[in-house]
Amino acid sequence: MEPVVIDAKGVHYTPLNKQIRAAIASGVKEIVLNNVLGQRFIGNGLRGDAKITINGVPGGDLGMFMSGPECEVFGDAEHAPGNTMDKGSLVIHGSAGDAVAHSMRGGKVFVEGNIGYRGGIHMKEYEGKRPILVVGGTSHAFLGEYMAGGLILVLGIGHEPAVQDRGIGSGIHGGEIVIRGDVSDRLLGVGAKKVEFTGEDLQRLTPVIKEFCGRFDIDPSPFLDTNYSRIIPASSRPFAGKYTWE
Repeated sequence: MEPVVIDAKGVHYTPLNKQIRAAIASGVKEIVLNNVLGQRFIGNGLRGDAKITINGVPGGDLGMFMSGPECEVFGDAEHAPGNTMDKGSLVIHGSAGDAVAHSMRGGKVFVEGNIGYRGGIHMKEYEGKRPILVVGGTSHAFLGEYMAGGLILVLGIGHEPAVQDRGIGSGIHGGEIVIRGDVSDRLLGVGAKKVEFTGEDLQRLTPVIKEFCGRFDIDPSPFLDTNYSRIIPASSRPFAGKYTWE
């Protein structure tokens, strides 16, 4: 079956998403969206193995509740791509806004450039699924806030140190945040602690690094060493003391 090509120029997000859903329901496996500019909710709740190629800048909540398809964006993305995504992948050839991978439960979000504030907030592991967020550039403050599971990996391409904003892992109680280079202790949020990144960790994450680099035609060899900081929960209840009456 040939790909379905949709010109999104000037189309409101509601009829656009109806067209996408109708195409998927009819058995279409590949959709190309051209001239996308701010339309929200693309790919929301879709299931199966379809691929959506997005040429332009999708609006907020790209792939929210999505379970299976792949969305590949040739451009930037607005806030919260991957919000509560269950399975599938988002590949963004650009940067993304705040709350990337918000409450993500499974699948992968790959961002070639930078992300905004609160990336990976409330990410969680769910019924054996482990969500993965990989950022090629850098992130702003409160990366991995209230994180309950999964992996956040920041390569910091073009940025040294890779992350310079505060609140990393604030309230983290599950999962791990891995950042290229050394991370100053002053940047860690409440409940987060930095531990050694070992050769075993590198071996475990090498397939993720290679997959990310392959999607963006980046040489992975500079990133296949142990020059990373690994940030994990200091406890499973970082704010327990704030809710205890004496």
